[in-house]
Amino acid sequence: MGWGHRHWPPEGDPCAPGLRRGFGRHAREHHRRKFHLGRLGSYVQERLRRRLFVMFGLTILVTVLVVSWVMNLTGGNSWRQETERVRAFVGHRFAEVWDRPAERESLVRSISDDLDVDVVLTDLSGAAVARGGAPCAKPDASIPVMRDDTQLGTLQACYLQNRSRGPWRAVLPLGIAVLVLWTAAGGISFRLARPVDTLVKATQALGEGQLGTRASLDRHLTGDFAVLAESFNDMAARIEKQLADQRELLAAVSHELRTPLARLRVLTELLRDGGGNPRTLDQVDREVVELDALVGELLASSRLDFGQLTPKALEAGVLAAQALERVGLSATLLQPETDDVALMADATLLGRALVNLLDNARKHGVGVESLRIQEHGKEHLAFSVEDRGPGLLPGEEQRIFQPFYRKDRGGEAREAGSLGLGLALVQRIARAHGGETFAENRPHGGARVGFTVRKAGPPGVPG
Repeated sequence: MGWGHRHWPPEGDPCAPGLRRGFGRHAREHHRRKFHLGRLGSYVQERLRRRLFVMFGLTILVTVLVVSWVMNLTGGNSWRQETERVRAFVGHRFAEVWDRPAERESLVRSISDDLDVDVVLTDLSGAAVARGGAPCAKPDASIPVMRDDTQLGTLQACYLQNRSRGPWRAVLPLGIAVLVLWTAAGGISFRLARPVDTLVKATQALGEGQLGTRASLDRHLTGDFAVLAESFNDMAARIEKQLADQRELLAAVSHELRTPLARLRVLTELLRDGGGNPRTLDQVDREVVELDALVGELLASSRLDFGQLTPKALEAGVLAAQALERVGLSATLLQPETDDVALMADATLLGRALVNLLDNARKHGVGVESLRIQEHGKEHLAFSVEDRGPGLLPGEEQRIFQPFYRKDRGGEAREAGSLGLGLALVQRIARAHGGETFAENRPHGGARVGFTVRKAGPPGVPG
């Protein structure tokens, strides 16, 4: 079965004065990418911030480790040397007073009081000969008392228990410093990622059809981000101007074509009354109707580009009956299968979509079998036209909604011949009303082609 363009009978110009007020919502195909772009923008933003934060944190940790290693490398030997000197000094001092118990006792108490350590001086048998401070069960340091290579005894000292949480006193300041630096790293990463976040959101909005979007960055921002933002704004401005000029030209030309078309129809009627060749005049009349239908579709497409939908309360049955009347078909073909036929929609655009379906079935489906109105879920209505043709070929369920698609009777599909905007326009109208198109073969022959619309009205319009 071949699918081509559809006729639209002459009707009032749908190009409302508000057509040039500005750019509204683009067609539904842009909105289908919104969720994906939103996730992409969030991913880029969060990933950049997370990477910057982790990189700053790792840099801080590596710096701390390197500094600690360098300090240990340069100062570790000196510390050990100083410790050995202290041990030798203390050992020699006790060796000098070892044979004088009073002085030995006095030296033990002096070290214990002045250095706030617990000291126990033992002889070679392990017996305590002098004590200062509390008992020292597990000494932290043991210093041998030597005289001429002969050990006289051992000095045991306990000092960690007198310094509560001694190790944390060195680690805590370092931990606080790392925490402060890492917090600062988080702020820096946020500040660095914010311009990227702004540019991602602006790019996303521009891709959704909001052509007036501009990247607004901090006026004090300089460098690559400022250059990138300026380039993006220049690009967006050029795109907006080019598309505005193109759509204005399309709307103006389509509108102006209506005048010579109307004159041609008047002239054919005059020639017919004056005795002209009826066959030639009928052919001219058909061409005029064809041109008028094409102009009407261009105007409808222009309205969709501008997002100029004017939804109002409608009755689906009345709208379908009017569409049947416009194409010259009997109202008995209408078969509503639901009582809930109230909806919010643009009457002109929805009527054009129904007429395109009917005309398509009449021309390429060997006639219209029925026009059905059904419920599609809780929120949508479905309009479908059933024809008497041979049905759809495999894969045509989607291709028939592509612009310019045609199917020759000979068999090969091609995109040529005439402007196949009928079903493509139906799909755009359906998506603008929160619905979708569908096509399928009927079990007993023929095809069913239709679309759904949101009962509450187009997305973003309150019901």
